[in-house]
Amino acid sequence: MKPQLLKVSKDQISSFSARRDVTPNVNNRWHYHPEIELIFFKKGNGMQFIGDSITPFSSGDIVLVGANLPHYWQYDTSYFGNQAEMTADAGVIHFNELFWGDTFLKLPENKAIRDLLEKSKRGICISRAADASIGPLIEKIISAEGWRKIFLLIEALIAIGECKESNLMASIGFRHNFLESEKDRINAIYNYTISNFNKNITLKEISEVAHTSPNSFCKFFKSRSRKTFSQFVHEIRVGHACKLLIDNKLTIKEVCYESGFNNFSSFHKYFKEFKGQTPLAYQKNFLGHNK
Repeated sequence: MKPQLLKVSKDQISSFSARRDVTPNVNNRWHYHPEIELIFFKKGNGMQFIGDSITPFSSGDIVLVGANLPHYWQYDTSYFGNQAEMTADAGVIHFNELFWGDTFLKLPENKAIRDLLEKSKRGICISRAADASIGPLIEKIISAEGWRKIFLLIEALIAIGECKESNLMASIGFRHNFLESEKDRINAIYNYTISNFNKNITLKEISEVAHTSPNSFCKFFKSRSRKTFSQFVHEIRVGHACKLLIDNKLTIKEVCYESGFNNFSSFHKYFKEFKGQTPLAYQKNFLGHNK
């Protein structure tokens, strides 16, 4: 896909950007930037798109996104509108890989940080259950001043690198090419699909969103994403199903239909294809791990 280049701003007295976001629609579009991004979702639930990975995110999650890796967070609908039921709260840090100088990462003592930043090129996710200590560190970075800000960032990166239960996001073979002229079309496709994945999206319908013919749309989408549009929709549905299974408020059958699948057999087929296990096994593994 063709993401949008985002320019990250920072103040004149800091070498990197650290802020708190309490609105769910900050940069909620498919984008990339040369800075590495570290984000802590203190409060927030939704879907995250990192490279070619589509998974749910939830409160307590930590995500480290490498330089120029396209990403996009879409909060659940309950966070929007005048009668929003939920409030968002995220700590966001952006830093250039060499902001501490050309030689810092070459020091033998910093091999762990160097290896972590290399892994971050695929995106790294850590759940609160895996390590609840990193989120508070990120909050301290935002409020700290002077040298403490850099020391806390180093501490947070080391903690992420030492976490035994981190997950790499994008596939090894993920590659991206950037064309600014296509960013609006891509964002329109993403936004429409995320808003309508739980109903049937026809080829004619999504082609109109992309302002192209059905035949041209299929070629365009496959060439940019390395997957068909139907595969893309099924990935979003399975990702949403994962979130509902984790919430544990609906039956498996209800999760199936709430996620946009028309029948139980298709739900099982695609869930197992993308997650390597049945919906029930996924739910049991998660709930058993987080008791």
